[in-house]
Amino acid sequence: MAAQLTDIVQGALQAARREGALAFEAMPPVVLETPRQAAHGDVACPVALGLARAAKRPPREIAQVIVDHLDLPPELVERVEIAGPGYINFHLAPAYWTGRLTAAVTQGAAYGIGDWARGRKVLVEFVSANPTGPLHVGHGRGAVVGDAIARLLTACGADVSREYYVNDVGNQMNVLGRSTYVRYLQAAGREAELPADHYQGDYIKDIAAAVRKEDGDAWLDRPEAEWLPRFAQAAAHALLFGHPGVMPGIREELDAFGIRFDRWYSERTLYEGAPNAVERAVADLADAGLVYEQDGAKWLATTRQGDDKDRVLIRANGVTTYFASDVAYHKDKFDRGFDRLIDVWGADHHGYVGRMKAAAAMLGHAPEDLEVVLVQLVSLLKGGQPVAMSTRAGEFVTLSQVVDEIGVDATRFFFLTRKADAQLEFDLELAKAQTADNPVYYVQYAHARVHQLFAKAAEEGLGTMTPEGEADLKGEVDTRPLENGADAETLGLAKQLAAFPQVVEQAGRELAVHRIPYYLQELAAAFHAYYYRHRFVGPDPALSRARLLLAAAVGQVLRNGLGLMGVSAPVRM
Repeated sequence: MAAQLTDIVQGALQAARREGALAFEAMPPVVLETPRQAAHGDVACPVALGLARAAKRPPREIAQVIVDHLDLPPELVERVEIAGPGYINFHLAPAYWTGRLTAAVTQGAAYGIGDWARGRKVLVEFVSANPTGPLHVGHGRGAVVGDAIARLLTACGADVSREYYVNDVGNQMNVLGRSTYVRYLQAAGREAELPADHYQGDYIKDIAAAVRKEDGDAWLDRPEAEWLPRFAQAAAHALLFGHPGVMPGIREELDAFGIRFDRWYSERTLYEGAPNAVERAVADLADAGLVYEQDGAKWLATTRQGDDKDRVLIRANGVTTYFASDVAYHKDKFDRGFDRLIDVWGADHHGYVGRMKAAAAMLGHAPEDLEVVLVQLVSLLKGGQPVAMSTRAGEFVTLSQVVDEIGVDATRFFFLTRKADAQLEFDLELAKAQTADNPVYYVQYAHARVHQLFAKAAEEGLGTMTPEGEADLKGEVDTRPLENGADAETLGLAKQLAAFPQVVEQAGRELAVHRIPYYLQELAAAFHAYYYRHRFVGPDPALSRARLLLAAAVGQVLRNGLGLMGVSAPVRM
């Protein structure tokens, strides 16, 4: 429609110039906008305003000339008006909107799929929780946001890969080893107190018991330099690879949650080989004149790319920083051929965004080639009170506990109802309620209602629908019964359905996954209201089949939208 209207306006401009009614050299850009008020039409074009200054004529006068030269197909445009300072407002014909219903049903699962991102190779890295304990609900929100971004960009034509970065190197593993050693001493009957800032969970006791079973008392009364590598390695191995272990448990938990990764990338691999990936990245940046030494440390001059201060890559004692690992990891992502990197991080990492974008630029890429989506905290209510979550204190509500209580669909839907960078208050009781106040129930029930309508239609011989949602209305449907004297409610619902591809595109371009559940709630509300005011299966077969086409389009769009969220579309509730 947009391309067709653009051609029509450009044709009018050319015709007016040929007749001498308008004078301009280059064809002005034709911009199409959506009016803020529905009464002002469906599409607004401000091209006359741009021509007014050069032509030294009032924009409304120029707009009238353009309108006089428009060649409008009646099946597309019902009428045209000039509004405000010189906008040309198009009111599209009812036949155009009802035609979108046919498109939605005919295209099926492909309706809403776009191609603006075709040719882009995108890597979405998300969750990447430290492998030192089970996932909590905050991790779950990041998982759903990352997965929905990947689904959206795939629907927009991109070649998308999902990746989990396993932080299995560094101080956290040493703290984990020390925590395990304290439990080892306690199991041996020694007096030992676990520091408050160490890992407290019962799974640490299990790791310590396994070491003691294998090594006995061999590590008692030995200096830390000797026992720490053993316990850090044992803890890391148990958490990453053990059965049971935290990392295998995380994989299973995410799999049950509908989250799957194309690659689990170990940070440890960045330090393998000689020279390793971190050393090579630092050397490349140094060769480019971007690294300098000060106070015995090596610094990356990130202030040259807008960072608020330069960042240390290698400390004076020769130990690399987390930042050095991150630089090497992102270099590896680009080297693997990805031209767009999307990192989904917790909001507490907001201070890292500037330095990583600076590093991306120093690696030879545009800063916008790296995008960071920050995910805010989740406030989980229990008895009206938020539950504190701390992996080290062992006091947290796991993602699996929430999913067990309210289900995968409700958990995923609620995680996406707010912007990722806005705090989310998660009401478990609301998520379980089978009422219109529960958004996921309300949307899923609208989809199930469509199937109920087709069950009744089948009894009347008007049409059937498969469990997968494919509608059969016994041949091509005449939509004129919806167009003749079309009421605002029918057209409004058709317009909402026609907007779905644009909603998907905008959500994908902005990485604004919350736009999908918002749109689905609005669509479900409109459909439920329409259902109570209009009879879908009645005495007029032609009108019934046309309204069933409308219902089938609603069901298809609901199913496609829920699919982008990783939420099921039940046929009965």
